Amino acid sequence: MANYNDLANLIFPNITTTIADLEKRYPKRNLKPGAMVTRFAPSPTGFLHTGSLFTSLVSCRFAKQSDGVFYIRLEDTDTKREIAGSAESLINQLKEFDVIPDEGYISDTKEIGDYGPYKQSMRADIYNTVIKHLISIGRAYPCFCTTEELNELRALQESRKEIPGYYGKYAKYRDFPVDKAIEKILNKEPYIIRFKSMGNHENKIFFHDEIKGDLELTENDQDIVILKSDGLPTYHFAHLVDDHFMRTTHVTRGEEWLSSLPIHLELFDTLGFERPKYAHLPVIMKVENGNRRKLSKRKDPEAAVSYFLEQGYPKYGFIEYLLTIANSNYEAWRNENLDKDFYDFKLSFDKMSLDGALFDLAKVANISKERMAYKKASVLCEEVKEWAKIYNKEFYQKIINNEEFFISILNIEREKEKPRKDYSKYSDIYPIISFFYDDVYETIDKSNLEWNENMNKEDIKAVLSDYCENIDLSLDEDGWFQSIKDLAVRHGFADNIKVWKKNKEAYKGHVGDVSEFLRIALSGKRNSPNLYCVMQILGKEKVINRIMEVLSKI
Repeated sequence: MANYNDLANLIFPNITTTIADLEKRYPKRNLKPGAMVTRFAPSPTGFLHTGSLFTSLVSCRFAKQSDGVFYIRLEDTDTKREIAGSAESLINQLKEFDVIPDEGYISDTKEIGDYGPYKQSMRADIYNTVIKHLISIGRAYPCFCTTEELNELRALQESRKEIPGYYGKYAKYRDFPVDKAIEKILNKEPYIIRFKSMGNHENKIFFHDEIKGDLELTENDQDIVILKSDGLPTYHFAHLVDDHFMRTTHVTRGEEWLSSLPIHLELFDTLGFERPKYAHLPVIMKVENGNRRKLSKRKDPEAAVSYFLEQGYPKYGFIEYLLTIANSNYEAWRNENLDKDFYDFKLSFDKMSLDGALFDLAKVANISKERMAYKKASVLCEEVKEWAKIYNKEFYQKIINNEEFFISILNIEREKEKPRKDYSKYSDIYPIISFFYDDVYETIDKSNLEWNENMNKEDIKAVLSDYCENIDLSLDEDGWFQSIKDLAVRHGFADNIKVWKKNKEAYKGHVGDVSEFLRIALSGKRNSPNLYCVMQILGKEKVINRIMEVLSKI
């Protein structure tokens, strides 16, 4: 009479390794006490989600700050959903935000580390060794159910208002005689492999989550599929085996996986593997019509990390925003440590939110604007140049044609106690400063500028003509502004807005209107960087030429 070993050997005749062999091949890591081994395990099925970047950043930081190991494992067993090239794209995008593995999958042709392969599709012998062991001890079995049978089973359970799934009395092949199973396999009948659960959904298990604390969960009783008909393992099984033999100490993942945790815990215990610690992170949410929902790949452009790269949000701004989501005390720490690197901050599980974090694009922009404002112009130039090289070729060409000119523009009101804060992302810069470049300025329709409709065109012409005749850019900023006040007074404008407000009838306008005439003439816009600095960068000749061109069109 055949036994479980006969069944295991029939299914896996070429597997001669044992779990003991795997334990020797992948020994426990020699790390200092408290060092964490964490991982990010993406599937090559599309773009990098903002939530995935958040999870991987947290995993990476915990490993780095504990002198541990952060690795990347590619979970590529869902071949139907795989998108060519997406895996390497994910890795490159992670790198943009400093999520760089110590070991693991690097590209389709490169990996680093002694615990690989780091692509699940290359680890079939490891999975099959463990599954063969489970079959040999009677904790896994072949299931010959057809798709039609499983659909009928679900319909029956729904009609009876019972928990759906393959378990207990509904698990047709759970206690199927070994001899008959062997007969079916020899007859080439298709099958999958299921894990035989010993749980009962009426029981509870107790578990401590590093973020959520002590939890009470429903015990697993589902006989889940662990090996599909195509010979590839399922996620539930493969990731667990990998976490054990890659010696993961802490699994940081989204809280949507909490419902699957009883399955994973039962598998760990059945195999005699030490459980890693689990930290289930809050899901990133968005408010729509007053209701919370998950950040959506379909609805929200900011759900894709590529959005932030294309828009040119500085990586340090976006990373710092994610750290505010990760730990509630980050902002207070940052306010007290403005001169420190954000990686000097130590993440902790007990400061993580228990509720879904609301994604706030305005806050991303605000943090980025603050950080960009305090960057040296030369440093910011390099950042912008690298971005523009990929995403704005025209801008890039202008930068490299004259970097000193561009740096002088960036440096407007920058290196001071309270620097100007015009830009929240690299893509903001060119639209604001493009008028500095003559070829762009020439495309502006000078006959259709947005003059203040309350102003007389003859007064505008008189002011601009007077300025050209008396221009003096050798003055310091205070002296220059006094000259603008004098110009205003000469043409019937108040040299002070407060004075004008008290007696509007006595003046044509105020000094701000006069400055606006000059600003529009030089930039084509009502808003621009500091006007004095604009003139200093353009130089006297160009300032006069631009004003004269505008005068000819009014």
